[in-house]
This record gives sequence, C-alpha cells and structure tokens, in this order.
Amino acid sequence: MTTNSKVLISGASVAGPALAHLLHRGGYQVTVVERAPAVRGGGYAVDFRGAAFEVLDELGVLAEVREHDTKMRGTTLIDETGAETGQLPAEAFAGELEVPKSDLTRILHRITADDIEYLFDDSIATLTEHEEGVTVEFERGATREFDLVFGADGIYSRVRGLAFGPHEQALHHLGLSGAGFTTDNYLGLDHQGMLQFAGNAAIYLFSAGDPRRLTVSLSFATDSPALDRCGRDAQQDAVRAAFTDRGWQAPRLLAAMTEAEDFYFASTCQVQLDSWSKGRIALLGDAGYCAAPTAGMGTSQALLGARSLARHLSAADGDHRAAFAAYEAELRPYVTENQIKGREAVAMFGGRTTEG
Repeated sequence: MTTNSKVLISGASVAGPALAHLLHRGGYQVTVVERAPAVRGGGYAVDFRGAAFEVLDELGVLAEVREHDTKMRGTTLIDETGAETGQLPAEAFAGELEVPKSDLTRILHRITADDIEYLFDDSIATLTEHEEGVTVEFERGATREFDLVFGADGIYSRVRGLAFGPHEQALHHLGLSGAGFTTDNYLGLDHQGMLQFAGNAAIYLFSAGDPRRLTVSLSFATDSPALDRCGRDAQQDAVRAAFTDRGWQAPRLLAAMTEAEDFYFASTCQVQLDSWSKGRIALLGDAGYCAAPTAGMGTSQALLGARSLARHLSAADGDHRAAFAAYEAELRPYVTENQIKGREAVAMFGGRTTEG
C-alpha cells in the first residue's frame, strides 16, 4: 500500500485512534467513524501492562498518561457476613498503571484531532469490497471509497458483523454478566477496592479519581449474553434477582442502581475468530480478539495490536495481505495466552468457568 492510501477505521476508543496516529505517521490518509456524537466519557479505569508502555511511549503520551494514575492501593476481600478476610495487591486489578478510560480516550483524540478526519454520530451501513478497494455506505454520510477498512469498534463490532458474519459465530460467552454504575462514596473508600464473592455472584466496589464517587460492579452467573440486547428494566430485574437475598451492601446498592444515570450492563464474552482479516478488511482490539474484562488485558491488546498492524503495513510495501498475515502471526500467541487468563479469572466474579 503506497502512501496517501485512504483508510477507514471504525471506532474512536483506544485501538482506533492509536492505529490512526501510527498510520498517519506512515503517510496514510485516515478517517475514523464513531457512532457516538463525541469522544466517549465515563467507563471503568483501564490498566497497562508490559509492552503496552512501549506503545504509549511511541505515541508520545506515556508521561501524560502517567499523570492520571489512579494510585489504587489494593482490594479488601469480604465474606458473606461483611467481615474482612484478606487483601489483594493493587496490581491484581490495576496492572502496572491504571488510569480512567475517559482520560486515555481524551488524550488519544487530542493527539490525532488535527491530522485525522473524525466522523462522529455516524456508523457504517454496508461494506462492498472490490478489486481496487472497499465501497463504504454510511448511515448518515455520503458513500465513499477506501483502500482498507479496519474494525476497532468493540465486542459488538459493526465491521465484524458486516464482513465476517453474525456476532453469534464469534462471541463465546463465559457464563458471566453484570451491571456497572457509580454512586455516592458512602463507604469512604480512598483509592481502595472491596470484593465480596459468594456463590454465583460478586460485588466489587472501588473509589479512584473522584473521591466523592463509588464505582459499583454487580456481576452474576448467566447462561448467555441475551440480556445485552434487553432494555434497562429487564437488565435491572435480572440484577435484583441475583442479589436480592444478599446481605452486606447489596440492598443499598440495588437501590442506588435504580437511580444511577450512568448505568451500564454487559456480558463477559471472548471474541474468537479463525482469521482477523478478510480481503482488505481487518480487525483489532476487542473487535477481533477480546480476551474478556476478567483478563485485564483489553487496553494492552488494543495498543499492541495497533502498533503491530501499523508496522507490518509499513513493512509490506503495498501488500496488505502479507501485512495482515504477519500481524496475526505476531499477535495471536499473545492473545491466546490472555484469553486463557480471562477464562480462568471468571470464577472470581461469580461466573461459570468454561473451556476454551
């Protein structure tokens, strides 16, 4: 692929802007489409491990990202009676560095905004590959032509659904779903977490960043990700059913859930595909190989995937098929290891362990 080639990236969270920045350096004309009306705020904190620091440094943002360290100090384990039973070190959940996701996405957008075309409040409607490129029809914007298209749009990737097949073929449910939201930090947690696991449900609470807010995760065993497609009422009913008979903080948290403005629900799934590319279309990050949040490796995989893909495209001298094959050969062993960790960690949060 020669310089000035036009590429489209779907998704403006972490993997998308990181890839956009690296491809722009290589001379590509990059467009990023994002269905949200603006850069997304909120979300849990994200952590970095190992080689991900090299990518942050290559992007030129490592020092700035470090300034937003949540400085988590560990997690207290709680039994069914509310008594403390032990401690987990900060690294168990926060990795080597943890920052609010909203800060990371803001930083990545800022370093790309002047050079990358962003199409917010839009999404891909159709993808039609032909000999010279890919014709892309958008939900709102005009139809355009691109040389390559990349899906960096999460576990329910629009690009993957259009080019690789239905979500059911790629998603592997790990027997766990859960709700997340914030409420008043009535427990007074200070850069600390609390985890209570009993039976097939777990309560995880922590406060980091804003000392006035308590982040709540209520996770429980499920047989499928079907609740992801339901409305908030049905999701909250399922959460109440899983936690109604629980003591400790459960009654107060269930009441707070009803009032929460930032309620979020998701099932824990992995994305498993035989190939991460199809013709001129390729996937990265959670869209192609989500290891599940329980692995704690989503952000690191997104950054390493972006770097690997950009490097191999640069080295392939116009042969995108060779670049995509090299990218997958390099990254798949790392992803496979992380997916094993993701499956093994499910039981800690109330899920049913599954085989890979």
